[in-house]
Amino acid sequence: MFSTKAGATKLLIGVVVSLIIFKVLVGWRTGSISILAQAADSLLDLFAGIITFSAIRIAAKPADAEHPYGHGKVEDIAGIVQGILIFIAGGVIIYSAIGRIIKGSSIELAEAGIAMMAVSIVVSIFLSRHLLSVSRISSSVALEANAHNIATDVYSASAVLAGLAIVQFTGLNIIDPVIAIGVAIYILKVAFNTIRKPISGLLDETLPTSQQAVIEDSLRKHSREVSGFHTLRTRRSGSQSFIDLHLVMAREISLEQAHQICDRIEAEIQSTLHEASITIHAEPCDGECEQCSATCSRRRTR
Repeated sequence: MFSTKAGATKLLIGVVVSLIIFKVLVGWRTGSISILAQAADSLLDLFAGIITFSAIRIAAKPADAEHPYGHGKVEDIAGIVQGILIFIAGGVIIYSAIGRIIKGSSIELAEAGIAMMAVSIVVSIFLSRHLLSVSRISSSVALEANAHNIATDVYSASAVLAGLAIVQFTGLNIIDPVIAIGVAIYILKVAFNTIRKPISGLLDETLPTSQQAVIEDSLRKHSREVSGFHTLRTRRSGSQSFIDLHLVMAREISLEQAHQICDRIEAEIQSTLHEASITIHAEPCDGECEQCSATCSRRRTR
């Protein structure tokens, strides 16, 4: 049920809503700015989850007359929006924490806050791992951004928990806003990393080296059928990838044979890169047999 992109997003929204409610209640009762900062971060997680859910539904639409390459870039846009939201969360936390340091504050019922943060850490660990697993299977940039976003909650909640424990045993209330500022700085770093990948998708950056290698390995496996390839170009659009190249064929090969070879190569690449759209331009060889390993009548008679 939660192993698809849509299912994982629904799980994300449900869990985050629950965490927000508990964090707000505990933060208000204890007077802890660091817990309220965590609640604010979770609220942005909720917005990000809603954005992701919408983006995945739009990105799943098939290509149409107005969008012949599909709607995959919507996921990249969603990833950038999430990064911006994380930046905002970090800024708000720093502003609030500095205000607490200047005015002074006290913490009540720190043990309640410690228990809340412990629960938040455990839940966030399992949720982040699940989202990351689904994002890798589905190649969803938006889900991956959410997974990293939730992962920040693990580290920030751990810092808040440690701060509350120090306050509980030492009575140094200033530790609470100081920890909140540290959490915010880490959140800003994660925001930068979250934005970087979807921006590369919007700028049509090439596929990762590992995926490029899959394509080139598949082409080399057919070196007995084709003379070579060139002008290999790749780009990503959300969870979809687009590949185009020129495939050099023996001059004597028929159009039907060339088509069959192209189909086999496309199927082999798509067996690994599941959402790949491949365009192959077949062209005749230049007759330079010394540089060719393909089998053809001309090579057999030489």
